[in-house]
Amino acid sequence: MAEEIRALELNHTWTLETLPPGKRPIDCKWVFKIKRRADGSIERYKARLVAKGFTQVEGIDFHETFAPVAKLVTVRCLLTVAVAREWEMHQMDVQNAFLHGNLDEEN
Repeated sequence: MAEEIRALELNHTWTLETLPPGKRPIDCKWVFKIKRRADGSIERYKARLVAKGFTQVEGIDFHETFAPVAKLVTVRCLLTVAVAREWEMHQMDVQNAFLHGNLDEEN
């Protein structure tokens, strides 16, 4: 949990703000997971802080949503092209991926 908090602070994930009139805060909670090796032994304990987005009401707390996720068929197509052209492929995992864009919305 300390590692996750440190990453959140290093990425300037939040700032303390005054809640505008008529707005509701979004609550959050910690989610814990045990990552295990193939033999079943514990590799490490993981923790992440998640927003309880399910408490939001459309039209009050948000107006539209967007999730940039690649479709499985697109990923398979890309892998097929890479294999056909004998491209070298690499896999990676981003430990603490955050978007650093500003929201363009009124308070």
